[in-house]
Amino acid sequence: MLTQTTTRVLEPSDLGAALAILESDPVANAFVTSRVQIAGLDPWRLGGEMWGWYADGRLRSLCYSGANLVPICATPEAVRAFSDRARRAGRRCSSIVGPAEPTALLWRLLEPGWGPAREVRANQPLMVTESPAVGVTPDPLVRRIRKDEIDVLMPACVAMFTEEVGVSPLAGDGGLLYQARVAELIGTGRSFARIEDGKVVFKAEIGAATPRACQIQGVWVAPEHRGRGLSETGMAAVLRYALADVAPVVSLYVNDYNTAARRAYTRVGFREVGAFMSVLF
Repeated sequence: MLTQTTTRVLEPSDLGAALAILESDPVANAFVTSRVQIAGLDPWRLGGEMWGWYADGRLRSLCYSGANLVPICATPEAVRAFSDRARRAGRRCSSIVGPAEPTALLWRLLEPGWGPAREVRANQPLMVTESPAVGVTPDPLVRRIRKDEIDVLMPACVAMFTEEVGVSPLAGDGGLLYQARVAELIGTGRSFARIEDGKVVFKAEIGAATPRACQIQGVWVAPEHRGRGLSETGMAAVLRYALADVAPVVSLYVNDYNTAARRAYTRVGFREVGAFMSVLF
């Protein structure tokens, strides 16, 4: 039996069908879902295109193509179609990121033309929790950052990004886009930190938020304060805020080689439910 398939850029009128796909896996898709719920599918507002893969006239899979290339609920056939479109368009993204299996296939298909990558992180455990930390007391000094504290927070954000990604977010445009993103998170009440003597000791952000799930990112402890358990008590504090004010499920993903962070997140109450993969250019 022949199956009619096609791939195209989605339009604002496709929003309902796209959200149905995104909301079928609210945890894994939290990052893209949060953007679509705010911006819709207009590429200018969304910051990229949303590609849709159709089988027998029905939308089955998505791929976000912006600063990141993100396969969403993508079947192997859809991944092959998305890779064809990506090859024709040329690489415009700084990373490919998403659930490990479709992302690995997408990278295998794109690597001959897009490689080599600067780094491939093939296994990043996806962790979730629906409950406040048990046995770890939330740090009472971790709080929401005020808008007038962005200059205090920025050095820590830059240090975290550089340490995690391997390049400075200040490269290229001097950090204008990155600072705008930090300001957005502060403005929406999703940036948290412990500040001592005018310097950030611990920080984390709720980088993506939907009514059903949110995702913590940017977890960082100042090097001189590491080894004191601040990542655990700090994460317990952020988790308390997230569950109370944002969503009933909190997620994050972490590099598999970061065993200290994985242990800390487990002690705070997170459990592994899957894996992501990131390809960095």
